[in-house]
Amino acid sequence: MKNITITVPESVAKWARVWAARNESSVSKLVGELLTTKMKEESAYEAAKKRYLNKPPQKLGRTGSRYPRRSDLHDR
Repeated sequence: MKNITITVPESVAKWARVWAARNESSVSKLVGELLTTKMKEESAYEAAKKRYLNKPPQKLGRTGSRYPRRSDLHDR
């Protein structure tokens, strides 16, 4: 584990201390969990983006065929 120092407004620090106390946790654990969640979300997004960009392009329809009308695709 690595210690870091962060600076937040007093109102945020107060909220974090109250939240941690209510949840039988610590502010340190709260911040660590939030950062871990953010890191995993970003990693998952980057992985999905990479999978998508590595796929070959696909044709949308047969050559010379028309796209469906908007009214055929959406009930309005």
